[in-house]
Amino acid sequence: MRAPGVYAESTDLFELVDRNARFEKAAGGFGFTEGPVFSRIGFLLFSDLRSEKIHKWSGRGESEGQLTTFREKSNRANGLTFDHQGRLLTCETGPGRVTRTEKDGSITVLAESWGGKRLSSPNDLVYNIDGTIYFSDMPRSDVPDASERTMTPAVYRISRSQIPGKAKLDLASEECRRANGVALGPKQNKLYMADGGSKNIRVQDIRDDGSLAPGRVFAEFDSDEEGGLDGLKTDELGNVYCTGPGGIWVFNAQGHHLGTLVPPEQPSNLGWGSGFGGLYVTARTSVYYLRTRVPGTRTY
Repeated sequence: MRAPGVYAESTDLFELVDRNARFEKAAGGFGFTEGPVFSRIGFLLFSDLRSEKIHKWSGRGESEGQLTTFREKSNRANGLTFDHQGRLLTCETGPGRVTRTEKDGSITVLAESWGGKRLSSPNDLVYNIDGTIYFSDMPRSDVPDASERTMTPAVYRISRSQIPGKAKLDLASEECRRANGVALGPKQNKLYMADGGSKNIRVQDIRDDGSLAPGRVFAEFDSDEEGGLDGLKTDELGNVYCTGPGGIWVFNAQGHHLGTLVPPEQPSNLGWGSGFGGLYVTARTSVYYLRTRVPGTRTY
């Protein structure tokens, strides 16, 4: 990787982040960090896949805080987000399911099977303000029960039900060869998907009923640097941020590459900070923070 910093392909990038911006280390010493999400009441949650824990980081500044364990035995939790009630939504890659952590700490399973088989390995998810949840599911050949899982790359939709405790699962898209990060556009009417299999970002319009219209390629990744496509976020102006080869690639609303934000370690995922401002970045063994100039898309 290049030295940490801001590498611009266009001066438009400096409208989103200062040219001299620096990544501030919030916490380190983990196995493999993922899924950062910042609560509206002032703390950050992120996953450590190797220790199978969800950590909680809270503090007065952006890069100084107290670290505690939010959940032990997280079932290899990966992507995280919140719903409109502040309840944690989690992709559990181990058992292959999507869960919700209730206010009392109990776990509700929202999705775990499709077509008579268990889900492969839910990876990332996003919550729409109407209550819909979209999540990506990637095949994993390294699990002993692979034959019992769907083993099909896909994006699913969990529709909000008027009946408490009930949720409806639908297959939303099979356009990606390896769907990873998912993110909503600023008007909540588009779904962006990082396709690690094709090295591009796809986008599909969201119909009124929550289903997805046929999509298109939004942006391509042309690089020989280390790192695959992973986490994905958008800001309120429609810019797209995706962890990829050598750092965080930033695209404008038309899919043009504005530049790359390079943290000290290869990034896996990213999430907006307090008030959907600034970016927390999970990168291998650490979590970093980067100040930005444009707020992120509000999804919870």
